[in-house]
Amino acid sequence: MIVGVLTELTRKNGGIMRTADALKAGVSRTSLSKLERAGLLERVARGQYILPDSFPDELYIWQRRMNLLVYSHETALFLHGMAERTPAKHSVTFPSNARLSATFPGDIKVYFVKPESHELGAVFLPSMMGHEVRAYDVERTVCDVVRSRNRIDDQTFIAAIKNYAAMKNHDFNRLGKYAEVFRITKILRKYLEVLL
Repeated sequence: MIVGVLTELTRKNGGIMRTADALKAGVSRTSLSKLERAGLLERVARGQYILPDSFPDELYIWQRRMNLLVYSHETALFLHGMAERTPAKHSVTFPSNARLSATFPGDIKVYFVKPESHELGAVFLPSMMGHEVRAYDVERTVCDVVRSRNRIDDQTFIAAIKNYAAMKNHDFNRLGKYAEVFRITKILRKYLEVLL
């Protein structure tokens, strides 16, 4: 019976079951520990579990663990369909005043921005598995790629600029406003002029 309750909780919450949700449903912490030891639950983060036969949506799990996280750079390009392949390492951005946990995954590229710029252009996009995650819009992503061009491989950088220039629904006004905020107007213009 407990397994059925937990299966329903994970289904309702995008494949993740939180300890708090299990407690509300009447499942004790002791029961969770026993189920984990028995291999009927798999702990993916503190207070978060998945069923062992499920394929976890890493982007969604990280988003649930760290509410300040916004997917950016290569990962945002991929979520927008502007990259040819899944990034080897996902990229995330945090405000510079954020403290990252010691358990933060080491296989993620982390960027920091001023707190007042952190939410600029943040939108919700579907992950590869259909869960809503926060990422930057296309214009902010292009600005981030230009700003961080020394940390991004040349092929990804060039593809990002070319794909943006070829888009039918790009917003050059928004791109220009973001470029002003990040003080990259001249650099961005140089790259776009070559392609337009």
